[in-house]
Amino acid sequence: MTAKQIDVNSDVGESFGAWTMGADEALMPYLTSASIACGWHGGDPQVMRRTVRLARMHGVRVGAHPGYPDLLGFGRRPMALSPGEARDYILYQIGALYAFAKAEGLTLQHVKPHGALYHVAVSDRSLSQGIAEAIAEVDPTLILVAFPGSELVKAGQEAGLRVAAEGFGDRAYNEDGRLVSRSIPGALLTDPDAVADQVLLMVEGKVRAITGRMIPITVDTVCLHGDTPGAPAIAKRLRERLALAGVETMPLEKLLVGQVS
Repeated sequence: MTAKQIDVNSDVGESFGAWTMGADEALMPYLTSASIACGWHGGDPQVMRRTVRLARMHGVRVGAHPGYPDLLGFGRRPMALSPGEARDYILYQIGALYAFAKAEGLTLQHVKPHGALYHVAVSDRSLSQGIAEAIAEVDPTLILVAFPGSELVKAGQEAGLRVAAEGFGDRAYNEDGRLVSRSIPGALLTDPDAVADQVLLMVEGKVRAITGRMIPITVDTVCLHGDTPGAPAIAKRLRERLALAGVETMPLEKLLVGQVS
């Protein structure tokens, strides 16, 4: 990534049946990449098709957003998986979204694990290897979205995948570079300009921790959670501020052209 380019992604398609999560229709116009739930932590077949179609309408690249099989806990509760289970669980979910993307005339750009699966993989080498192996088995040209400096980044590179390091525009950081727990006040940023300020710092290679200390970070993509209150307004303001700062937004596929793992 150059100093003036960034991908803006969001986790979408997480509604299920009569239960609605996020404001996907209002959010999608401001994204360059969309990570779509695959039915295990959120989403269902109708929601998956509808979300893929919505992304196509707005020219947004799509990726699979697999999670633990935990609809009740929204995939935010850790589970003990063997490497083989992790591989097959991911393979299953990528395959589901792949089919809907193909039906709508699209191809998958990336895979981004969801919730607890994503965060456990930060330090769990075995889980990370299972995730990376599944992606490589499906399509080694897929991009793996992962937390900077994590075991998942290393596993993806070893599997021959392109890897995009991800920052979070609407989440606070600890001084060790990890995200502040959602249970702690101030963990979620909901003011549009505060989010834009954080992302602009990330473009410069740094982020301000919740303690006020500036820490280094290198990211290719920034995530705005679809279930963050006011997410569409946050995304709109972010795109405005990025444009004013001369930062070009583009999907990961264009951003990582030429990346060699």
